[in-house]
Amino acid sequence: MPRHTGVVHGRARYGEAVPRFSDGSAGDADYGVIGAGYATIRQPDPRIEAVIWEALGDARTVIDVGAGAGSYEPRDRYVTAVEPSASMRAERPADRSPAIDGTADHLPFDDDSFDAAMATVTIHQWPDLEAGLAELRRVARGPVVLLTFTPEVPEDWWMPHYVPELFAVEAARMPGIDRIVAALGPSTTADIVPVPSDCIDGFGQAFYARPERTLDPEIRRAMSAWTFVEPEVAQRYTDTLTADLASGEWERTWGEFRSKAVFDVGLRLIVAR
Repeated sequence: MPRHTGVVHGRARYGEAVPRFSDGSAGDADYGVIGAGYATIRQPDPRIEAVIWEALGDARTVIDVGAGAGSYEPRDRYVTAVEPSASMRAERPADRSPAIDGTADHLPFDDDSFDAAMATVTIHQWPDLEAGLAELRRVARGPVVLLTFTPEVPEDWWMPHYVPELFAVEAARMPGIDRIVAALGPSTTADIVPVPSDCIDGFGQAFYARPERTLDPEIRRAMSAWTFVEPEVAQRYTDTLTADLASGEWERTWGEFRSKAVFDVGLRLIVAR
């Protein structure tokens, strides 16, 4: 695996291949630092969960790659989880199968070992995207199901205005949807996954109708892109948003987001059949 040369606060710069961190994290973020309590914040939302499970079809055996704490893994099927970070493996609840230590680009399984493969909000962490996707396709007889975000912001909303630096980081990390589809082949679809305003999965974009929640540092810690933002930028964000919420400026400018039942924050379901 190629090694990185740039460092931001002791970490690799986003978009560069990196060696594994001390806890085994193989992407650009150190989950040994940010992973504690992750499963409490990043709980699966049942409406998003239903979309993923439907895409898995009638698969009985599923491999989950970059499995983390096991969010969105179906509980009524046999799941083999692969996760390089020891911290994230330790976050897996008791009702999830233990995860094996491994990375997407070298899966220790024979061809067609599973009925389906899945990977949820993880492919931006893979140093070699195409190799990882080829491995998912190799080990799965049936569908490959991915949940990911678009690099671009698909609809105008308030958070990119308050902290454009964060979304510049995300744009550099998230692979383009066309690139993913090209890697998986012609029988691949990409669909919008609307995010409900009361989404219980605590990724940063889920709080488009609840800006106050993003002032919680634990919420921000569960969104790895914040680890690449300078501390003074994060402080500016919290100071400005706090002041605008207190003065009513946020409500005057962005209050319509309180009443949106769903919103397109860039979440996409990609299915290769």
